Amino acid sequence: MFKLMLLEWKKLKRHSVIGEVIIYWLILMFMPMFYIKMIMPAFGHSYATAIELNLFIQLGFILFGGSLINQVFIEEYKNKTISLSFRYPISRKKLFMAKVLFISLFVFLVTMISFILTGLTTYLLDQVFPIINGQPTGSDITTYFSSMIIGSLIVPLIGFIPLFYFGIWKRETVPTVICSIATMQLPNFSSFLNLKPEFVIAVLCILGALSIYLSIKTAESVGEI
Repeated sequence: MFKLMLLEWKKLKRHSVIGEVIIYWLILMFMPMFYIKMIMPAFGHSYATAIELNLFIQLGFILFGGSLINQVFIEEYKNKTISLSFRYPISRKKLFMAKVLFISLFVFLVTMISFILTGLTTYLLDQVFPIINGQPTGSDITTYFSSMIIGSLIVPLIGFIPLFYFGIWKRETVPTVICSIATMQLPNFSSFLNLKPEFVIAVLCILGALSIYLSIKTAESVGEI
């Protein structure tokens, strides 16, 4: 399985993907302070509220997950290169599972690093340009690391929502991206739906898990060229 995942990495347009990740990191690193200063000062009430804000900001990597679905699945279908993979002496279910695990691990790692970079940047900028009230407490630090782990797990899962229908069934890039953007934004608009953000995120995680299940379960039939 590890060799199959490594093969997926080698097949990526690595320079393009790395450049995309760096752009995400640079934007998200400064996003909390920008948001607090220019849009919603209420999140600067304390580090606890700033941590809550950061979790929603890191959902931006859901879009990166959609980008990987495009390269790992859709482009291979469109370029017919996936037919070579189907000739390997392994089941298509195992092949699809390797692709899913590769995307999951990749998005998990870049999200985890983003949490660390964003947390450090927010703290250092706040020391120079005080915007957030008070200083982070031990409880805030513990909460942040818990948020980092949970966020890094749910982002890849939610990112798989477009995989089955748009990625494997329809094999369409634009709808996949649009779906990723919509799911990324839904928790932010939960209040308009009179729903708690945690509930919306839980539902999105279930939909992501269902999409993964259907993708692997039907790999032998839906996976035809």
